[in-house]
Amino acid sequence: MAGRSLGQAVATVSLSVALATVTVRSSGCRGIPASRNSFPFCEFHLNSNIMSGSNGAKENSHNKARTSPYPGSKVERSQVPNEKVGWLVEWQDYNPVEYTAVSVLAGPRWADPQISESNFSPKFNEKDGHVERKSQNGLYEIENGRPRNPAGRTGLVGRGLLGRWGPNHAADPIITRWKRDDSGNKITHPVSGKCILQFVAIKRKDCGEWAIPGGMVDPGEKISATLKREFGEEALNSLQKSSAEKREIEKKLHALFSQEHLVIYKGYVDDPRNTDNAWMETEAVNYHDETGETMDNLTLEAGDDAGKVKWVDISDQLKLYASHSQFIKLVAEKRDAHWSEDPAADSHGL
Repeated sequence: MAGRSLGQAVATVSLSVALATVTVRSSGCRGIPASRNSFPFCEFHLNSNIMSGSNGAKENSHNKARTSPYPGSKVERSQVPNEKVGWLVEWQDYNPVEYTAVSVLAGPRWADPQISESNFSPKFNEKDGHVERKSQNGLYEIENGRPRNPAGRTGLVGRGLLGRWGPNHAADPIITRWKRDDSGNKITHPVSGKCILQFVAIKRKDCGEWAIPGGMVDPGEKISATLKREFGEEALNSLQKSSAEKREIEKKLHALFSQEHLVIYKGYVDDPRNTDNAWMETEAVNYHDETGETMDNLTLEAGDDAGKVKWVDISDQLKLYASHSQFIKLVAEKRDAHWSEDPAADSHGL
């Protein structure tokens, strides 16, 4: 278990490495064949707009993790100014609010016990049985037995709505196709001249915001299985289907998730559920249906945590949950699709 002495050294080094990641341009992935019999993929990482460093926070980062009231409650976080987000900034008067939701304290199978419980000895920064407690951003510090959010202060301690102490791992499948006219031709944007890309979006029941389908990785579950399962549950309502219907959906999902894909992002997410001791991390993966034929055979139907589901045109006008807009922008860049009517916005990275 890491101690305070490990913290500053590890946090500084690991976060510096994470934030030094260079965004790879799309030239390396253009022209990838869309054959269902091939399984190529490319991997990209967002830059530091997703995650702030230990020394402070950019004004456009780590914002949703400091918003009040905390989701699903009337709890107000202690206010954390931008200049005091980073843990390396001394703040002796920092007095965060303690909050863990009743639903988490009830002890469901997806949640950890309280740190204070005598029979609970989590192995932070490593695989703990079937539970993955390693962060995709490197080692994180442990202080007074609790993991510390690598992106900085949030104004709230405890776990809020999150089940795990430390990283809570999720997976977000970004399913895309080209927008086409009645004749099947790709539609280009009249200003940018680029083809318009569409993705499957859901409207979350918990907050009413539009988002990428996705959910938590179950203990011992592979990311690829989570991506397929969550898309089926939220965008195809697979949980409510008969056994025969589920088998048919599974065949079609296999075809969709066998197509070429891009790992768009791995790591910390600026999420309104984050606290000083528990935070969201995700792996966002883009599966692209180049011809549109595979998705034509799948009927969208909202289910599980989704209230609505539909195809949405990708552009800079999107207002999405958490960091999802940034993921979608990166997909547009990698697919050389329309994003903005402003040429400068299309030419710049995130």
